[in-house]
Amino acid sequence: MSAGREHYGEPVALAGPQALHGGLSFLDGEKSEVVLDPEEAKSLLVLVGGFDRVTVSACPGCRSRILAAVALVDLLDAAPPHPRGPELVELADEAPTLHLYLVDEGSDCTHDRWLDPGFDEWSDAVND
Repeated sequence: MSAGREHYGEPVALAGPQALHGGLSFLDGEKSEVVLDPEEAKSLLVLVGGFDRVTVSACPGCRSRILAAVALVDLLDAAPPHPRGPELVELADEAPTLHLYLVDEGSDCTHDRWLDPGFDEWSDAVND
């Protein structure tokens, strides 16, 4: 890992035992969400190269994380177009806070290893 650059969570695996087994849900913390099915999620991850660069906090056991909304818009704008990209940009642009909350729908992770304070924020946002 290079100096000054942190990575959160597990690397995104597209094949093999760590493959993405479910979709991804992006929430703004106030009931608005964009849900990607497994194929949409996989294709988005290929296009953007994962979300490490826009991650504020993440579970080390799955792909659930807190994303910086403005940085996510920049990431999506720089990537090749994705059919659901405009919906994600709109969700991020209209988010009431600076964060979006990503839920790994294919994981049965209990987030026991997510120890930083971001877990409480993520949990409050996705469990309301």
